[in-house]
Amino acid sequence: MNRLASATSPYLLQHAGNPVDWWEWGEEAFAAARERDVPLLISVGYSACHWCHVMAHESFEHEATAGMMNERFVNVKVDREERPDVDAVYMGATQAMTGQGGWPMTVFATPDGHPFYAGTYFPRPQFQRLLHGISQAWANDRPAVLAQGTNVVDALNERAGLPAGPLPSRETLTAAVGNLAATFDAVRGGFGGAPKFPPSMVLEFLLRAGTADAMAMAGKTLDAMARGGLYDQLGGGFARYSVDAGWVVPHFEKMLYDNALLLRVYTHWWRATGSPQARRIALETADWLLREMRTPEGGFASALDADSEGEEGRFYVWTPGQLREALGEEDGSWAEALFEVTGTFEHGTSVLQLLADPDDPDRFARVRNSLLAARETRVRPGRDDKVVAGWNGLAIAALAETGALFDRPDLVEAASGAAALLLDLHVTDGRLLRTSLGGEAGRNAGVLEDYADLAEGLLALYGVTGGTRWFTAAGDLLDTVLDRFGDGGGGFFDTADDGERLFQRPQDPTDNATPSGQFAAAGALLSYAALTGSGRHREAAEAALGAVSVLAEKYARFAGWGLAVAQAALHGPAEVAVLGPADDPRTRRLHRTALMSTAPGLVVALGGNGDETVPLLRGRGTIDGEPAAYVCRQFACRLPVTTPAALQEELGRI
Repeated sequence: MNRLASATSPYLLQHAGNPVDWWEWGEEAFAAARERDVPLLISVGYSACHWCHVMAHESFEHEATAGMMNERFVNVKVDREERPDVDAVYMGATQAMTGQGGWPMTVFATPDGHPFYAGTYFPRPQFQRLLHGISQAWANDRPAVLAQGTNVVDALNERAGLPAGPLPSRETLTAAVGNLAATFDAVRGGFGGAPKFPPSMVLEFLLRAGTADAMAMAGKTLDAMARGGLYDQLGGGFARYSVDAGWVVPHFEKMLYDNALLLRVYTHWWRATGSPQARRIALETADWLLREMRTPEGGFASALDADSEGEEGRFYVWTPGQLREALGEEDGSWAEALFEVTGTFEHGTSVLQLLADPDDPDRFARVRNSLLAARETRVRPGRDDKVVAGWNGLAIAALAETGALFDRPDLVEAASGAAALLLDLHVTDGRLLRTSLGGEAGRNAGVLEDYADLAEGLLALYGVTGGTRWFTAAGDLLDTVLDRFGDGGGGFFDTADDGERLFQRPQDPTDNATPSGQFAAAGALLSYAALTGSGRHREAAEAALGAVSVLAEKYARFAGWGLAVAQAALHGPAEVAVLGPADDPRTRRLHRTALMSTAPGLVVALGGNGDETVPLLRGRGTIDGEPAAYVCRQFACRLPVTTPAALQEELGRI
């Protein structure tokens, strides 16, 4: 076992038995490189990454290759999910040097951390030649290598940041819908060609935009993803992306953040349209989260692997013969046609799709349950049990809203349990730690997305439950965002001002697989301002949205969450205060009516007479003993109403 045996990351622990003399990221590794006068070899990946496993088997488990690495380099293994800041700065360097990025990421750097050569996956023969070439250059042409490292760092720092514009206008958001339409795949849904990633944040913006064109693009994409191989037709939950343009063959890893974001979007699609498909997918995805991703401590694990038994997708794919073995001849033949088992994957296997609704729902339920039971006898993919604060924040928001709208108190309870775990375990001395494992907090500081996404989740949970603990904790997290992450120009850095210093302080306002930290912060700040009337939080949210104005017209696909938050800012957002006893059915009916509103970014405060914790509730109360609701915008409220019909009418006017 090497040094990684004591790591808290499941990904690093996967490499603890390698013959490579791995170091964890830290000053000790840099000191060793300086003492030995050798370069750093920094390998970045994550536990569910298929090609990370391939490179590990080919090179890191190979004695001769490991010997070359140990003799000529100080080797550092990084879990990108634990250290997104390290991943971000070296991914920027990799993309600048090669024009592309991905994982595993392989970076050669000077002992002070300056990258001078980078790439992604290298087959073993090529990797061995690269190790030899880099070590020869270090020995024989050191000045050129050092100069390359300096040049890369200087170039990255010159390109850092994004010019900010004003708060986006309605015209800007209209232009963004047009920009999205230009790359929309009207036949298969989604945007652009292969590979296709679920555009969760863009879909949220389109639902909030609410125009006919926007709703058509959102609906087509949501339906196509749900019917294709991207979605697990037996067990629920979405894979990371589709390798083709038609959502047929996924890259089989399942990530918590994808499923949390998609759960919320499908719930919002149902709220806007009443689609039975939206309801089914939302509830199946929520059930999958609770069944397969919840940890014993009450949090949610970060990922399921793509591989099992050394093969990508083996757990999920089927042949006609396997269907008949599990179901019998008649049902097997029916399932073969229904699920498009036509050899869509490798070795004659198929990924299950559901391109048409089954003609016999009862038979479908029986067949699916039988196939799910048969699949459970297979070797399951590995699970990364690491609890990531920000991703759990996304799950908390999604489960809270889904539970409230579909009358599933178990989902709200799960959201509350995860929130309690995060606040009890991850918050230390007022600061947020990014990860935990097995009930033990990790060592790495939370980054901007952790603070922002957890605050977003807590505010959503408060809106559903009225629990003031969640509201107060969200405010504390957002105060830290304002005090520690600001860049002085209206934007936010991804790391705190007292965090570890890398060769560059990462900052990227564009969305990737999750909302950017800056846009996530803008959304949570805006919601908190709507509940409190805080000008400081409102102004910070609007300033952070200035980057949207720069991105919207040409790069809208990379600003979906910022566009969604801007839509809410332009709409107010609307504020609803619901006052009444929590156990009164009349209060619950008013509360549900408020939560069913599709007003962009609407916030809900829930409490009883005399509740002073949340400013939106102060000075407001029941009417002649009847529960009441107040519809407001920036704390200017219309007359209170006491019936769901009257509240619905008031909400329709804003």
